[in-house]
Amino acid sequence: MLTGKLVRLRALEPSDAEAIQRWNEDPAVLQWMINDYPESLPQIAKRLGEDRPRNSYDKLILAIETLADRTPIGVIALTDAEPENGRAELDVYVGEAAYRNGGYGTDAIRVICRYGFDQMRLHGISLWVVPENEAARHVYKKLGFVEEGRERERFRRDGKWYDLIVMSMLEGELVDE
Repeated sequence: MLTGKLVRLRALEPSDAEAIQRWNEDPAVLQWMINDYPESLPQIAKRLGEDRPRNSYDKLILAIETLADRTPIGVIALTDAEPENGRAELDVYVGEAAYRNGGYGTDAIRVICRYGFDQMRLHGISLWVVPENEAARHVYKKLGFVEEGRERERFRRDGKWYDLIVMSMLEGELVDE
C-alpha cells in the first residue's frame, strides 16, 4: 500500500467495477478524458479481473481510496515508464464528486510521484492537460509540475478542438507540504 495523509493507493480489484462504471458515466469526469468509449459492467469487471495485466514498471495503475474509510474515489497511474531514460506519464482522475475538492487528488498525486521517484528511480514524470482545466493545472503547479509546451488542437470534444499542455516534474522538484 502507498499511503498519504488522506488517501491510500492500492491495486484495482474486480469489485471496483461498479464505481468505475459510475465514474465513467459522469459528464464531469468524462469532460477531459481521452478514452471515453462506453463499457458494460461485465466488460469493466473482466478488465479488472482475469484480463488485468499485473502492475509493472511500465504500467502501474492503482485505485485511490480514502484513508479514513477506504472508500474508492478514483484511479491514478504511472504509464509508459522507461528505465532507459527514467521517465513516466501520470494519469489521474477523482471519480467521486464529493472528493474532488479537499486535497484527495493532490495527496494521491504526491504519493504516486514520491513512489515513482524513490522506488521506481524515475528522473521525470510528465502529464497532459487541457488549458481549460484550470483546477487541475493549479494542483499540478502547486505540486511542482511546470509547463513545457503545447500541442495545438490535439484533443477533440463535442465538435471542438482543444490544445493539450504538457507539464513535467523532475526528481527533486516534488513539493511536499
